[in-house]
Amino acid sequence: MHRRSFIGLAALGVLAAGTGLVWRDYHRMLDPAWVRTTQGRKLIPTRSGAMEYGEAGEGPPLLMIHGTGGGFDQGLAFARRLSEAGWRVIAPSRFGYLGSDFPEDASSAAQADAFVDLLDHLGIDRLPVLGGSAGALSALSFAIRHPERCTALVPIVPATHVPGRPAPRPPNRMSEAIIRWGLRSDLLFWAGLRFARDHMIASLLATDPALVQAATPEEQARVDAILHGILPVGAKSRGLLNDARLAGDPAPLDLGAIRAPTLAVSVEDDRFGTAAAARHIAATVPGAELLVFPEGGHVWVGHDEELLAAMHGFLGPRPERPAGREPDPGPHGG
Repeated sequence: MHRRSFIGLAALGVLAAGTGLVWRDYHRMLDPAWVRTTQGRKLIPTRSGAMEYGEAGEGPPLLMIHGTGGGFDQGLAFARRLSEAGWRVIAPSRFGYLGSDFPEDASSAAQADAFVDLLDHLGIDRLPVLGGSAGALSALSFAIRHPERCTALVPIVPATHVPGRPAPRPPNRMSEAIIRWGLRSDLLFWAGLRFARDHMIASLLATDPALVQAATPEEQARVDAILHGILPVGAKSRGLLNDARLAGDPAPLDLGAIRAPTLAVSVEDDRFGTAAAARHIAATVPGAELLVFPEGGHVWVGHDEELLAAMHGFLGPRPERPAGREPDPGPHGG
């Protein structure tokens, strides 16, 4: 299948949307997305314009940087159990996502500098930084450009440079069409979810749909939440296009300059090829650790608990806080 097939599929969805039942289904999917991406958000000025962010939890601060198709809500959702375990999770929306402005310089380096403005606004001196997928680019840039502010670094399924590797390309024409056209319209995205869900999982989440079908109900629900969480795509279009440019052919980074303790995480069968990127990070950043799961695709199906345990072990345990005492920041806490 190719672009014409996907556009035809979308046209079928549009025609179907003419009926009240399907139109209501479209809004049942889209309306909660608008609620999710507006509730609890905050806006601050930075050197690159307005930045949107959300917070959850109490305790030592942690910066969670979302991946392609995300926003502050995706960051909070990914780090939900970390906030429940005693971290104060701070999740910005990157340039061009939701309420964050899109400046003339929308590079990963400029994004890293804008994070400094966010931390200054919040009165936070130093903290661990997690970055997922394309968000790992700005997380790594933050650790390189502002080493005094970064106490630990966790790039997860990083969409970063690998020496000698050509830029990854979609595995087939259908995937290419979904990436090129399905991310331009909420209606097209809805049609894809309703009529080509497995293709959406394969192309946008770079994961074998069979792994999702064989997973536990909890893991299937998590994957569905990630996929549906890409909505509303209309409010993320500039960020999505920027990620396609930055992560589609990522530039080399000065990884050897990173001094923060680093844990690079990926999955062997991630169709975006991030296992090689994680290995390159672990081999280049001094003293870095590496965790690669054997299967699970870009969203590590079946390994969410293991990933959480690994991050707890790396960042430090979050003990119960006795009344009247400050929380123990752990080995890499703020």
